[in-house]
Amino acid sequence: MRSAKGSGRPVYVVDGARTPFLRARGRPGPFTPVELAVQCGRALLARQPFHPGMVDNVILGCVNVLPGEMNPARVAALRLGMGDAMPAYTVQINSGSGMQSIDTAFRTIQTGKAQLVLAGGTEAPSHVPPDWANEGAVGFGRLGTARYLFQKLFALRGPDTSPASGTALDHGLADPVTGLTMGQTAELVGHLFRVSREAADAYALESHSRLVKAQKTGLLNGEIVPILTRDGTVYDHDDSVREENSMERLARLKPVFEPPYGRVTAGNASQISDGASWVVLASEAAVRKHRLMPLARIVDSQWSALNPSVMGLAPTLCTTELLQRQGMTRSDIHLWELNEAFAAQVLACLAAWEDTGYCREVLGLDRAFGRIERNRLNVDGGAISLGHPVGTSGNRIVLHLVNAMRKRGQKRGIAAECISGGLGGAMLLEMVQ
Repeated sequence: MRSAKGSGRPVYVVDGARTPFLRARGRPGPFTPVELAVQCGRALLARQPFHPGMVDNVILGCVNVLPGEMNPARVAALRLGMGDAMPAYTVQINSGSGMQSIDTAFRTIQTGKAQLVLAGGTEAPSHVPPDWANEGAVGFGRLGTARYLFQKLFALRGPDTSPASGTALDHGLADPVTGLTMGQTAELVGHLFRVSREAADAYALESHSRLVKAQKTGLLNGEIVPILTRDGTVYDHDDSVREENSMERLARLKPVFEPPYGRVTAGNASQISDGASWVVLASEAAVRKHRLMPLARIVDSQWSALNPSVMGLAPTLCTTELLQRQGMTRSDIHLWELNEAFAAQVLACLAAWEDTGYCREVLGLDRAFGRIERNRLNVDGGAISLGHPVGTSGNRIVLHLVNAMRKRGQKRGIAAECISGGLGGAMLLEMVQ
């Protein structure tokens, strides 16, 4: 077995936690992004042997920032009692935001600029407001500058002040360059690699069954912290899982993006959810100083890009580049977390890695990357069954990879994801003995 190469100071994941992922509502949900981050962070920091103010930086991924919570990282840090002097900033790279926060913290510690960093992701699409048409700004501008009552009465009248169809989230899920929705890009890569509707449904069913098993057998214990509303309602588990799911139920759902023959449905796509996740990263010096127990070492990370129309294939690029730099192959990786944006997209990545032509022409390999065994991939389910809070998921898959390796006695794993806009991110972790 090969030993992972690393450069710079060692950086360890010493702890982490996430909230339950809650199904997004057609109305404001029970928690805003900052409220999710604070409730999750409070429980995580309370079990640490160091004072929250001893953290050097707070970095938080968030895509849909609410007007009342600008720079949610700083707002959350202050509400967590981390002190007025705590530097905190928010990062945004669409669905890679939660992983970007970890990577930024990793590089900061690796270069010696910090010893202890709290890195997370949070998202509450339930609170994303309606998206007003550009012309609507004209009406609001007239309203703001109107001097007389009759001018104010007529300022917001007319077709140019109507809300645009859908919400800001709906429009954010469409690529502004290609004009394709994320679902359409999944249809495209599914078509390129001949992923059938039945195969996508079967993958989705497997995701739900794995999450059900994980919930019932306690595999998520310690990873999820309960959160509660002001009226005392407690949320303690991911609520999107469909225990009663079946191939027959999934087959009855109509394709959403390419009817009538498309392969992407509401049943085999990631679910839109509210949720937050944090990890604590520490240097070797911080581990000794605070007597921390390192769980895993972050070995390396890679960000890659390709045409936005096939953004779903980006994990094949960043993962392959990462392993090549480390002098590793697929067989050196024991567990994989590949964010389940769409079942068709995940299956297309798996098929691409087994396709010799693709691996030669796109990945620069002299042979096929090889087959990733399904019993090593998303072993406790993924975004199709538990939900996909966009700014959070990249953080969750890193956190869960660490926990899954620890509970299964595995040594090395990769967390990877596709990112809208034609991007992909991957992170290699190695467990600490």
